[in-house]
Amino acid sequence: MKDIKEFIKNYHEAFGEAAQLPLLFGYSNTVIAETKKIGGCFFKGLQEAREGNGVSLNADVTGCGGGKLYTGFDDMPERVPNFVSLKEKYKLTPEMVVDYIDSLELKKTTKRYLNFQRIDKVESLDWAEGVLFYATPDMLSGLCGWAFYDNNHSDAVVTRFGSGCSTVVSMTVAENARQGHQCFLGLLDPSVRPWVGENELSFTVPMSRFTAMMKTMRQCFLFDAPAWQRLKARMK
Repeated sequence: MKDIKEFIKNYHEAFGEAAQLPLLFGYSNTVIAETKKIGGCFFKGLQEAREGNGVSLNADVTGCGGGKLYTGFDDMPERVPNFVSLKEKYKLTPEMVVDYIDSLELKKTTKRYLNFQRIDKVESLDWAEGVLFYATPDMLSGLCGWAFYDNNHSDAVVTRFGSGCSTVVSMTVAENARQGHQCFLGLLDPSVRPWVGENELSFTVPMSRFTAMMKTMRQCFLFDAPAWQRLKARMK
């Protein structure tokens, strides 16, 4: 709890009191919120979590077949390759869709729920797989710079093809499982865009990386660098 309170204090000091707090997400056999079935993209239902009420997804709540796949609740529906390629036209051929999904090495969860909860509403970070920030371009400048601060790897922050649920959940969960260092820019998929703000993208950090980043937060430019202070003032 002390770590959470300290992060929130530092976060608001760095990004401003009006900056929206991130969501934690992770799997559990315990439901945190009675969530009604969400037809289509489940991101339309995450507003509840953004407002502090929490969201608990499972195979029944998640109405989208791709959403069930990328959250680990089901296998790939047979229609997905043709739909993504021939209907949505996001990949040249259905075979490319299959190859790409195979490359993700998705694993089905053994837990009953995927919970989303705002960070100020939890008492521990132990259950979480990742941290989801909804961020404007100016805020992304700060988040990416923070991720680059102690990490010289060329893939410290990456953007990959995929639906909103795959770039936010699947990739972050997989990175956390291998105790990796990659952070992910997401919500670039046109299909998810209607359910987020027009100036918002996602920035997700696996818990394996977030615990290290929390320790370096006050050392980086976010607190006393003139360039960031000018940007912070504009964000207000």
